[in-house]
Amino acid sequence: MTDLFAPASLAPQPLDHALALSARYYTDPRMPALDAAQVFGRSWQLVCHQTQLAGVGDHVVTTIAGLPLVIVRSDATTIRAFHNVCRHRAGPIASCDGRGASGLRCRYHGWTYGLDGVLRGAPEMGRTPDFNPADIRLPEVRVQRWQGLVFVATGEAPPFDEFVAGIDARLGPERALDGYEFHHRASWEIDCNWKVYVDNYLEGYHVPQIHPGLNSLLDYRSYVTETAPWYSFQFSPLESGDELYGSGEALYYFLYPNTMLNILPGRLQTNRVLPLGLDRCRIEFDFYYAPDSSEAGIARRARDIAFSDEVQGEDVTICEDVQRGLASGSYEAGRLNPLRENAVHHFHELLRRTYRDASPRD
Repeated sequence: MTDLFAPASLAPQPLDHALALSARYYTDPRMPALDAAQVFGRSWQLVCHQTQLAGVGDHVVTTIAGLPLVIVRSDATTIRAFHNVCRHRAGPIASCDGRGASGLRCRYHGWTYGLDGVLRGAPEMGRTPDFNPADIRLPEVRVQRWQGLVFVATGEAPPFDEFVAGIDARLGPERALDGYEFHHRASWEIDCNWKVYVDNYLEGYHVPQIHPGLNSLLDYRSYVTETAPWYSFQFSPLESGDELYGSGEALYYFLYPNTMLNILPGRLQTNRVLPLGLDRCRIEFDFYYAPDSSEAGIARRARDIAFSDEVQGEDVTICEDVQRGLASGSYEAGRLNPLRENAVHHFHELLRRTYRDASPRD
């Protein structure tokens, strides 16, 4: 894997002279395993909103870089996350999201685990020598709740307080995220490396070219991007009229390595970018709205969803085009725009540091 760790490609780069990541980091067939272990296995991952785990036994399932997980409310105050892999012969403990389960039962052979992850029952294993169900438990990963959102870490990750430092103060009580209600999830599968989609999200440079509808709502000249150790955020004055969001501020947070929070007046949208292989990823959009059952509120949500689909469709097209360009053999690394692509630079520097730390030692 020497070429992936070439010092010239991974050396820190100052923003005013920075190049983008080389094409190999989007096209080399060894990248999915490297990203799974070194990026996704060492970071905080958004999995759901706490309202999706309102009652004891409520659970959601997900997969993060190949690792199946089940996140469950195990009692009135505790949310836990387990590997969704039976300790018997690797069957799934939970196949889909669910409500009010008293236990987690593998559908392969019926081994059943309590909501604490401990094996409670194993059919026809009662006379097996030296077999004690209480000694068997599902591997557990760390869980953190913040602003109503639930995150997990499957391995080493930065302290969570450092991960989100400063966001609470920037949002303030008037934009706290825990007061929203879950509405629905929309998923898109895209033929590009997951990093292509993240790169695209991280800059407004493309908005006037790719998103004419969105560009008409934002003040591009006032579009600002700032960075922190583990996240970046973009914000702009917003003028959408009362039929959509009204006036205020559009605020877009990126939490390394693959979580986005799109915060607009009356609406929160969370995005997760999940790798499905070298040149394919899935984007999961969860929509949350401030409580409003009026006809006007329902109509406004419908317009928001339609507008979001329009913007996403535009992003899908350009991301797939970019992936083809990266794979063409023509592209190596282009110069970044220091004014408009500082968050892309920030993301690439975090990746360069991660890949440097993973470099094999002689």
